[in-house]
Amino acid sequence: MPPGVTEAWKSAEKELVELAAAGNVLEATEIPQKEEIEKVIQKHKKDPTAIIAILQDVQDVLDYVPKESIPFMAEELGTSPAKIYGIVTFYAQFRLQPKGKYIILLCVGTACHVNGAQLVGKTITDELGISGGETTEDGLFTFEKVACIGCCSLSPVMVINEETYAMLNPEATRKVLKEYRDREKAEQN
Repeated sequence: MPPGVTEAWKSAEKELVELAAAGNVLEATEIPQKEEIEKVIQKHKKDPTAIIAILQDVQDVLDYVPKESIPFMAEELGTSPAKIYGIVTFYAQFRLQPKGKYIILLCVGTACHVNGAQLVGKTITDELGISGGETTEDGLFTFEKVACIGCCSLSPVMVINEETYAMLNPEATRKVLKEYRDREKAEQN
């Protein structure tokens, strides 16, 4: 087993123990979408060698892998919560929280980097209070940094739910985020 994986598993085990001690790990009967998770596990015949496929299917159904479900899945598969948590946190394809309504993809490729993507990213973080890979507490925004969007001549670039914003700077970024917040407020009224 590679040393990094072993360390990730140890770290995962520690975090899950701390969550349990703090009362944050739910009992099996309180797991969000427990029935859907059980169906996925049954589909794979409780096969512990199918952990990645099971996690992919859980995420396809729920849009994320609930952290609270990890001890339950581990018990059902006859493995440790740390092993599952280690897999979920090792592979970028898995999320431990649902995506926001608006998905912000910030290009950090070479052209965007050279033309100010770091400032745009800092502005997003300052405005929304989240870093790359995180979702705002209200579930409105998810911020992802990506290697390339393919609009190098328009750099720096971000995409929000398939709408592309080009030649950004901090001021323009704040304006775009405000437009989305205002749109959301208008929809709620």
